[in-house]
Order: sequence, then C-alpha cells, then structure tokens
Amino acid sequence: MLTPTAYGLAIALDLLVLFIGARFLAQPRAAATGYGVPAKPDGDAAYLEIKGLRDAVFGVMGLALLALAGAGAEAWFMLTVALVPLGDTLIVLRHGGTKAVAFGIHFATAVLVLVSAALLFAA
Repeated sequence: MLTPTAYGLAIALDLLVLFIGARFLAQPRAAATGYGVPAKPDGDAAYLEIKGLRDAVFGVMGLALLALAGAGAEAWFMLTVALVPLGDTLIVLRHGGTKAVAFGIHFATAVLVLVSAALLFAA
C-alpha cells in the first residue's frame, strides 16, 4: 500500500510543478499573482517566463527520475527540491506577500514534498 501512495504523490507533485511552469510561460503575470507577489505592470515578463521554464523542467525531471531511475532517485530529488518552496516562502514574506500565501501555499508545499520524499525512501 505504501508504494502506490509514494508513487502517486510523487507523480502528482511532479505534474503540479509542470503545470505551474506552463502557467508561468503562458500567463506570466497571472501566475505571479497566484505565486503571492504580483509582477509590476511595467516589469520584464522574461524573468517570469524563466521561472516557468525552470519549474516545468523540474516537473519533467521528477517524472523522468521516477520512471527511469526509481523511487530512491526520486526521493533524493524531492528532498533537495523541497528547498524551492521553502525559499519561495521567504521570498513571498520579504516582498509583501501575505503570510497566508507564504505558509498556506509555499511552506505547505515544502512539507508535502518532504512527506513525498519520506514515502519514497520507505518504498
């Protein structure tokens, strides 16, 4: 029972970050608002699209690791990639975002990614 849960959560998280990346590529300003720190109207959308590309690549990389290298490699990937939403928590707080978004979205995501890593290590 643990293995399907571990794989299912990892796949869901990988697909979610792929979707987030695609949204930053397709709708960079709307995605930035959803992130918790709206982009300035006259800001450079290229930087938002860079974030989108990197997020999308993280999603694809996670799926590839799980499919080609297995649960152990994916577990290490999840463990290290949890640094991203932890950093996002601090970025949102530093730049005037709400605590609800910082902790309710980004910090909660980091915890979920760490749970995923733990389940994958146990699988």
